[in-house]
Amino acid sequence: MHNEFFESFIVLWSVIDPIGTIPVFVDATHSLNDQKTRRIRNRAVLIAAGLLTLFAVFGQVALEGMGIPLAAFQTAGGIVLFLFALTMIFGDSKPEEESKLKSDVLQLAVFPIAIPSLASPGALLGIVMLTDNHRHAWPSQLFTLGLAYLVLLTAWILMLLAEPIFRKIGRAGASLVSRIMGLILSAVAANAVLEGIRDYFQF
Repeated sequence: MHNEFFESFIVLWSVIDPIGTIPVFVDATHSLNDQKTRRIRNRAVLIAAGLLTLFAVFGQVALEGMGIPLAAFQTAGGIVLFLFALTMIFGDSKPEEESKLKSDVLQLAVFPIAIPSLASPGALLGIVMLTDNHRHAWPSQLFTLGLAYLVLLTAWILMLLAEPIFRKIGRAGASLVSRIMGLILSAVAANAVLEGIRDYFQF
């Protein structure tokens, strides 16, 4: 049980990537005053939490309504997560890629900070797989969702301390951490694919 929750935390930490969000947040808010920066930080975390909750509650129901077994979604999601991990390792890292995205001030909380930096496609797919109704009782699902909130809270704290942290580790440091997270995520994604294939053929 403890190993399962630890694995869930690693997946959520990797796909949400709070450290990789720091340079995105700094680039998006460097010219704004403290009040606007605080509002953007708070709103971005709330939007990301709402999206993850929405996918945790209704994501699997929507899939089953379309006749897609969760084992197939888990396999597909594992492949997507693996490709996502490869972009973190070999392509532009999250800080380098997402800091290029531009938006006006009113939309900064939604894009690029909440989406795709915090509530990334990988995070939305990951929360659906980690709250499988057929494998986890509702207390376990709530605990997993709580882990997601914990990672988002960590992201909020890191954004609060973004300026001193970014000055300390720099863009290169954030990029290195993001690539390490990608390596860990690739192993977890491969395991999800293997489990999905196994579960599919056991039906």
